[in-house]
Amino acid sequence: MLDDDALAPETLAAHGGLGPDPATGAVVPAIHPSTTYVPDAAGLVYTRPDNPTPRPAEQLLARLEGGADAATFASGQAAATAVFCSLRTGDHVVVARTMYFVLRGWLLDFAEDWGLDVELVDVTDLDALGRALRPGRTKLVWIETPANPTWEIVDIAAVADLAHDAGARLAVDSTAATPVLSRPIEHGADLVVHAATKFLNGHSDVLAGAVVTAAADEAWERLLRWRARQGAVLGPFEAWLLLRGMRTLHLRVRTASDTAGWLVGRLEEHPAVAEVLHPSRPGHPGHEIARRQMTGGFGAMWSIRVTGGHDEAARVARATRLWRRATSLGGVESLIEHRAPVEGPTSTTAPDLLRLSTGIEAREDLLADLERALSRR
Repeated sequence: MLDDDALAPETLAAHGGLGPDPATGAVVPAIHPSTTYVPDAAGLVYTRPDNPTPRPAEQLLARLEGGADAATFASGQAAATAVFCSLRTGDHVVVARTMYFVLRGWLLDFAEDWGLDVELVDVTDLDALGRALRPGRTKLVWIETPANPTWEIVDIAAVADLAHDAGARLAVDSTAATPVLSRPIEHGADLVVHAATKFLNGHSDVLAGAVVTAAADEAWERLLRWRARQGAVLGPFEAWLLLRGMRTLHLRVRTASDTAGWLVGRLEEHPAVAEVLHPSRPGHPGHEIARRQMTGGFGAMWSIRVTGGHDEAARVARATRLWRRATSLGGVESLIEHRAPVEGPTSTTAPDLLRLSTGIEAREDLLADLERALSRR
């Protein structure tokens, strides 16, 4: 008998973290669409807090991240905002300046009304972070690494030390890295957040989010109560699709990350490219930190700044054929997006920046498509 605790993460994921169904022998878990239950030994009452279908995905993600538990949500945004909404009125939170723009917008538009004191900081500057922390008042530090869409790298261990010294918890948005490339809890994070729509699902057909906790403590129980009472839970069919996608997580992420690194190396000297943003490059300011805290690759997300400015960036995005001009990231298909117009008038992203999500296509085909678009052929 194999010891499950000794299995490699790839093996755990491939089996969905489960053995065969004990009742039927099925190798694929069942979907439970019922909204209500007759109370019995299982303790299930109503689907909002109790549907069993998401549990295999949650348990697998917790094991892959090295956490004590995980909870799924109806979207990545629901998962992220739940972390903030489970805080208390008057709590001070420090958040990274470079982060998912929709979450930043929510914090700026609604968090003050919610009673939170939000401070945006360049968290790659540890001195600036230290000055922003207020011992006894700061309850949460939120970082994203690699950070969308410039792929800055934040030193998780150093930030965790500063946060904990101030009595705060550290939450890390690890959507771009996934547990294949980074396990923030090993570096001191208290919470890990994922837009599971992206790489975890990996097929652009599920809207989902997840939070993993290092400890199943009172703060975690409060977050679970918030989820149950607020209602942003993951439906059973979406949960089933999420788990199905996670079974190939390691294959997809490693392939896409390797391809991204290869493409970056071939385009950084292209005359139509002003700058390539990816932590694999030795000149990237976070390269050494990424080498230390990311294992097996630097991620499938990267960006380029196009010579010629906004209009040329828009033209290149329209000119690609294999790289689909669409938002989101983490699917098996490669995507390209002219990011600033998507983010709108409050965007802090350079107008010449194109964000690229590398899929699992042949790398030579992806390169040829980009070179053709960049060269106006």
